[in-house]
Amino acid sequence: MSGMRFAKGTTAPKARSRLAMTFRALAYRNYRLFFCGQVISLVGTWMQNIAQAWLVYRLTKSALWLGTVGFAGQIPVFLFSTLGGVSADRYSRHRTVIATQTSAMVLAFILAALTLAGHIQVWEIICLATLLGLVNAFDIPARQAFVVEMVGQGDLINAIALNSAVFNSARILGPAVAGVTVAAIGEGWCFFANGVSYVAVIIGLLLIRVPPRAREPETNSAFARVLAGFRFVARTGPIRALLLLLGLVSLTGMPYTVLMPVFADKVLGVGARGLGILMGSAGVGALAGTLTLASRRDVHGLGRWVMHAALGFGIALILFSRSQSFALSLLALFLAGFAMIIQMSSSNTLIQSMVPDALRGRVMAVYSMMFMGMAPFGALLAGALASRLGAPNTVALGGVTCMAGAAAFGARWPRFGGEARRLILAQGMVGGEPAAPPAAPLDTLDSGPQVAR
Repeated sequence: MSGMRFAKGTTAPKARSRLAMTFRALAYRNYRLFFCGQVISLVGTWMQNIAQAWLVYRLTKSALWLGTVGFAGQIPVFLFSTLGGVSADRYSRHRTVIATQTSAMVLAFILAALTLAGHIQVWEIICLATLLGLVNAFDIPARQAFVVEMVGQGDLINAIALNSAVFNSARILGPAVAGVTVAAIGEGWCFFANGVSYVAVIIGLLLIRVPPRAREPETNSAFARVLAGFRFVARTGPIRALLLLLGLVSLTGMPYTVLMPVFADKVLGVGARGLGILMGSAGVGALAGTLTLASRRDVHGLGRWVMHAALGFGIALILFSRSQSFALSLLALFLAGFAMIIQMSSSNTLIQSMVPDALRGRVMAVYSMMFMGMAPFGALLAGALASRLGAPNTVALGGVTCMAGAAAFGARWPRFGGEARRLILAQGMVGGEPAAPPAAPLDTLDSGPQVAR
């Protein structure tokens, strides 16, 4: 860790407590502003997620409709995140995130107005969910790639883990607040609160100051630039393996969240308030997982963590699907949340450690396709299967598939170790230490001229 870079005024790692090391990315002013805004905004986002799911279920009493709304909200990420990645590599990631967060705020207020007016219908929810998905297709690649501009490569692993910590802290508080709010005054006020919460993150983003980023000359078409990102992923064994496993888990395992209203109502009989507690339990587990990752100093061994996490996630889903006890279900969801975030954040960290910055937005767009873009197909599939097999059997089947994927990944990962290390060295971070330059120029991956960094 002798090469670890810290913000001005901080001390060497040996003189710092483990707690300080866990939160070291907060030493950067820009990241502090971003972090604080996210703390507030993501609570509102989770409130809206839970309230929207409950509203759809209340209006339709249908698992298939839950899956359909989930599909509508996430399919734009699959279809358009590659364009979002090109945008993130071409234009200011900072300004892009401001624009997307503002758009999401407007959509939240529209949903709140329709619901509070008492005129909301399922087709309107689907339309607004689709528009929000389109916003996310540009927001996710830009936001993921923007992190390195705020903290640099040296503390990237910590910043990614803290981002996940914020997300999952909100996942604990948001559903709990949403459950109480929905039961007391209805879903519309949850949507309104989400709209207000975006103000905090937008203010934080406006206060951030980052230097202009060197960009490639605009010589290639958008299509050619999209292909360059896919070619890099296809030719890079470690990244390809991580993304394939992530896509499988997102397709077959993550849709359990879409079916949670069914479990809360028909399996466990705990209603909207219980739904918030169930989702909050998964959030507690995920928060524990992110703090575990945040305390790590380097990326060594993260590939094995990915495999074990996917395996544990599958086991937790099977346990949850068989449970008839509220307490046992809370435990299973805690384990599922812990395992899920370990796999997601470890994969994110490894990929960002290996990818050149000129391709970062496009590769993170492929990451978005695998993580969120596969989810709509999973949501639709889960809704259809649940209407025939029942929600418990559908979730159990997803758990078995995740375990099989983890076993296949574990068998293949060792052969990629040497390539992964060379890529990480090329990007100048092994535990934060500077290393040798890349062995091959980026123009072997992209036909256009490159800007030296």
